[in-house]
Parts: sequence; C-alpha cells; structure tokens
Amino acid sequence: MTDQRYADIIIDISHENLDRTYQYAIPSELLEQATVGALVLVPFGKGNRQINGYIVDLSLEPKLSAELIKPIRSVVADAPVIDSHLIYLAYWIKETFGGTINDALKTVIPVRKAVKIKERKSVQLLIDGQQAERLYLEYKRKNNKAKLRLLEALMKDPILNYDTVLHQLNIPRATLQGMEEQGTIKMLSEQIYRNPLRTENREYQPVHLNEEQQYIVSDFIREYDQGSRGEYLLHGVTGSGKTEVYMEIIAHVISQGKQVIVLIPEIALTYQTVQRFYRRFGDRISIMNSKMSQGERYDQSERARNGELDIIIGPRSALFTPFQKLGLIIIDEEHENSYKSETTPKYHAVWVARKRAELTGSSVILGSATPSTETYLQAKQGKIKQYKLTKRAKEAKPPRVWVVDLREELKQKNKSIFSRKLKELMEDRLQHKEQIMLFLNRRGYAGFVSCRSCGFVMKCPHCDISLTSHNNGKMICHYCGYEEQQPGLCPSCGSRYIAAFGTGTQKVEELVKREFPYARVLRMDTDTTKNKGGHDAILAAFAGHEADILVGTQMIVKGHDFPKVTLVGIIAADLSLYTGDFRASERTFQLLCQAAGRAGRDALPGEVVIQTYHPEHYSITTAAEGDYESFFEQELLYRRLMQYPPVSHMLLLLITSKQEERAEAASIHLGEALRHYIQELMLNAQTIGPAPAAITKANDIYRRVIYIKHQDYAALVEIKNYLEGFFAYSEQFTGCSLQFDFDPMSSY
Repeated sequence: MTDQRYADIIIDISHENLDRTYQYAIPSELLEQATVGALVLVPFGKGNRQINGYIVDLSLEPKLSAELIKPIRSVVADAPVIDSHLIYLAYWIKETFGGTINDALKTVIPVRKAVKIKERKSVQLLIDGQQAERLYLEYKRKNNKAKLRLLEALMKDPILNYDTVLHQLNIPRATLQGMEEQGTIKMLSEQIYRNPLRTENREYQPVHLNEEQQYIVSDFIREYDQGSRGEYLLHGVTGSGKTEVYMEIIAHVISQGKQVIVLIPEIALTYQTVQRFYRRFGDRISIMNSKMSQGERYDQSERARNGELDIIIGPRSALFTPFQKLGLIIIDEEHENSYKSETTPKYHAVWVARKRAELTGSSVILGSATPSTETYLQAKQGKIKQYKLTKRAKEAKPPRVWVVDLREELKQKNKSIFSRKLKELMEDRLQHKEQIMLFLNRRGYAGFVSCRSCGFVMKCPHCDISLTSHNNGKMICHYCGYEEQQPGLCPSCGSRYIAAFGTGTQKVEELVKREFPYARVLRMDTDTTKNKGGHDAILAAFAGHEADILVGTQMIVKGHDFPKVTLVGIIAADLSLYTGDFRASERTFQLLCQAAGRAGRDALPGEVVIQTYHPEHYSITTAAEGDYESFFEQELLYRRLMQYPPVSHMLLLLITSKQEERAEAASIHLGEALRHYIQELMLNAQTIGPAPAAITKANDIYRRVIYIKHQDYAALVEIKNYLEGFFAYSEQFTGCSLQFDFDPMSSY
C-alpha cells in the first residue's frame, strides 16, 4: 500500500498571501498529476467553497491530524504555464540553495494586488447627431444645465477626458450615471502603465558587424533554427562589440515570436544599455530594477505577462519576468558577483537561468571579457559552447598599459596617491580636452595589513588568504579563526610602514581637486547615487562632457562607452587583491581588465596606469597584458591546491544569535553534529571552523561561520537537508538562526 502523500498549496498568488500555505491530502488517482507547480481545485474554508490553488511543496508528513486534512478535488487541465513553471522554479531554488518555500516564492513570483492600478477614464457619446440635437432641445426645455453642458461638449468632441468632465465642466457623478443608464453616454476605462524608461529620441544607426561578430550571429541562428537550445559563452575582449552581437541574435529570436530576458549586473549599466536597445527595438522593450517604484515594477510584470513586451533588461530580479514565450536569456558580464543573491534564498542567477531555460525550452548566452573560473572551466570541458571575439570593434586599438610600482614611488619620496606617471598623463589629457576616469578598487575591502615599503601582506598560514585587521590590535582569518597580534614592524623588511590599507572615493576626489584645481570633477559611488536616477544623471553629465574627470568605485568601469576617455588611472590595484576571500585574485584581474577597457574605445588612443605594491602578482601582470588564458591557468592551480571552487564546491553555514555565548555554543554543537554526520556517511568532505564571521557583530546580532568543501554539489545539498532538520528539532539552537550559502561569492 502506498504511503499517503500531502501537498502544501497557496490559495492566491499575491505578495500578501505567499506566507500562508494550506496542506491537502493527495488522492491516489491524482498522484501522478499532483506535481509541484500544478494548479488544483480544493475545498476551502468552513463552507468548502471550490477554489483554485498551486502546489508548492510535497511531503509524507501531515501537519495536522490526518483525518482533519481535506483531499484535493482535481488537478486543473490546461492551467497557465507561466505560473506553474515559476512555482516549480521557486521549489527548485528552495531545494538547491536552502531557505523556505515562502522565501523562494517571494523571490520568484512578481508582486500582484499590492499596488494601485492606474487608469485613464473617459466619457463617450453613444448617440448620432440627429438624436443629440433632439436631446439637446429637450435638456434646454427642462433647464437641465449639467446635462446640457456635457452634451454640448460631446457634440463638439465625442470622447472627453473623465477628469475634464468632472472638474472643468462640473458635471456631478450622479448625472453621468443617469445618462449612462439612458444609453446616451458610455464610461470608458483603459489601464495605463507606468513607464520607467526615460528615452532619447534618436534614430537607430545600423552597425556593420565584423567577420568574428557575423560568424557568431550566423552560427547561433543556425543552431536555434534547427531547434537546438544550448548554453553559450561569448568571450570577447573589452570593446569587442558583444552588445551588437546580442542585438542581432535578439532580433532573430523575437522575429520567431519569442521573448528575451537580458540581465545586466548593476543598475548603473541601464542608462547606456537601454538607450542602445531602445533605439533598435522601440517600445516593446522595458526595464526592471530595484530603484523603480513598486507600481512601475508591477506594471512591467503585467505588460510582460500580457505579451506587450518582447525584451526586458535588468539585474538579477529581471530573471523572473513572467514571459509566456521565453526563448532566450542573456547574462552580460556573467562573472559579476552581484548575480549572487545576498539574501535568503542565496541563489545564483546563472544557475537559475539554466533551470528556467530548461523548463521553457530557451537558450542561454553568458557574456564576459573575463569569464568566471566556473564558467570558463565548463567551456574548456565542452559543457558550454564558446564563441570568441578577439578584436575591438571600430578597429580601435587596445590601450597602452603602464604598471607603476608604488614601493619605488615611496623610495623617491612621492607619498601622494598619484604616481608621477599618472600625474604626467592627467596633465596631458586635461590640456587636450580629453576625459579621465580614476578608479578606486575598493570591492570587498576588508582592512588587510600590508607594508608600503616592500609590499608584504599578512596572511593566514592555513587558508592562504589575508588576515583582517581589527580594532583590538588583532588580525583574524575569517575562514578558520586563526588569529595573531598585528606587528609594529614588517616581518619581511623591518619597515615601520606596515598598517591596515585603505582610502575612500571622497578623499580621492578632494586630492584631485587640490592637485588639478582647474579640472571639473564628478564622483560616482554609493553616496552620490543613492537617489533614484542618480546613476543616470552622473553618467549623462560625463557623457555630455560636463566633467573632465570621473572618480569612482567599480560601478564606473562596467560596460560604459565614453569616446573621449583616453586615460584610466587605477589608484590602488591591491585593495581587492587581499580581501580575506579566495576569489580575491580573480576579482582583481576582472576589475583591472574592465577598468582598462574603458580607455581608447573610439578613434582616440587610450592609456591605462595601474598603481600597485605588487607589480609581480600574476593577476596584475596578466591583466596588464590582457591575457585571460594565462591568468586562468595560474588561478586554477591555486584553486586545485586549496580545493576551492570550481575544483570543489563549498557550503557556508552562518549561525547568528543576539547572545554571543549562544551563537558560539550553537556553532560548536552544529560543527560536532556535522563532523559526525560526514564520518557516518563517509562523505569525504572537509570542514573549516567554526570561526567568527568577518563581521562578527551586525545590528546587535553575533555571527559565526562554518565552511564545508566537497567535489559533489549534491553531497552538500544532502548535508544542508540534514542540518536543516537537525537545527529545527534540537533545543540547543533556541534563540539562534541558520543560513546556507553555496559557493559563497563574498566574505562573511
């Protein structure tokens, strides 16, 4: 006899109701059809009224007494495909990345019924001219002044704006209702959508593709038309024209009646990207991002659901746009860690895109000048088809790159943040009325301790990552918990120039203005872009040559195309090189390549100055040469040696509590249970920690971490499933919470 199975069902897909599911029994005859995502008919409430709901989870365990659980009546045939597959996607995210089904549903299901629908209302005359004349005379005879005013206006213009009728003609609502009941007029209502696009009215200028670009477009279209729905890596040097390739491919896909999602890593990218797409594809394109109002996001979801859009562009959340006929997902700058969610469920957009493509029969294109090691390894192994663009578009030459050793600058008594080379080139560009970008490489900055005299960095002897400086004078490894006292003199050269490293964009801006008082300077960072439209305003001003120098963090180096920029200065390349994170070298290489790629993208030649205390580090030497292959080979050797992703997978456990002792005790107890479970199942997994998190206390909540490494992702999912149950049912964890992060992209 088969065990009784149960289904958790959400009755109404609206944001307010996603927290509440109801459990129903699955009759034996419906077992095959009652899958996650299926639309079912169930009895609801005391009156057992028939209502639709979606299955969001399945189990063998009843949450109430089995006799109190009502059975599902039927599975609805021909249910809306979009909702079913998005609900299944939410279930898959919950299973693959951890968290609850409600967390996953709130991530995946677009907000509905949470905003006021905007309408355009009007009043239409329904009778012909002769009837209107007769009625006009009747209203005049009866002295019906309001009706007379309205009829007179409608005889001139048979459709009037509702607000005009109410407020300018002063027609009472009761009068309108009476005339509508008589069949004289009709009230019209049309939903209008909030439009988040602020577009320029420029005509699209067709671009002539070069040989490499045309080959890629033709090959993709050939495979697509043959019914192949594969995954592709578009690996093109900065400025090689990846966007033009995307647009040609998109044009073909939408000509087949399909829809396209284009993911971009930062909101800052939308300004230039959207203008290019809008000029090509017009009104059937829209955007989705977190800086839009709730109403704007709701409207774009509804336009997509109703088939009024062909293309949506946006960061990670745009992946869940409710397209009915999805045919292609493009993830530009796929290496960016903003594609990894920082809130539960901690999903990666690339993984989820692959799953959504599988569910909808779509293709996936991942684009980057510096692919993630995970993606490039898969391409090398033949799991992803790779296309290469090796030349810049418009025949632009790669920029000349200067690597400046800051140790030598110090020896020459130059204590300024500007090396002599950078200062010389900045003066030259300002004289020639060309533009400069100064990039401060602060990504993941975590206060590493280094020597300005010889470049030595304090590292953990066990994890080969930099130690993080703390106010109590100690340096801590936030992977394994190793700690030591911060030295007063450099252990390598004996210099007293050893300290926590760092500076900020505001400080750089002040120093630029002091050094070049005649230059017009703009700053772009989280402070200057926190208001809606902040990114667009700064980028538009710089594009319009309203400033000579743009100072900023990584958001200024992502995909922007400024023809007048001929110099890029990288103030401190080392800031991302020692961030207490095994991906530090990869991120440094990627950021340096992206920054260098902003210079000389048009007719004017470009130059790049990389300022560093470690000019011999492989991430800097290979970035200066634009040699991805050499970087990848050296980085993979390091990952193999330390068993870090993509060679192995990694699962992070974050244990938090308002009480420090409770967080510490819980992490120790969880660590012991974890090691016992691994030993019992002979999983051959490696555990690190527990240790204090990089941010040991945030908002009065104490944080501890444990890391687990294993080559098989499925084995880590098994461990996650076991720990979820162990944590939920053990009294040792009262007052604590547990989060999971697979292959974490940032330090904790």
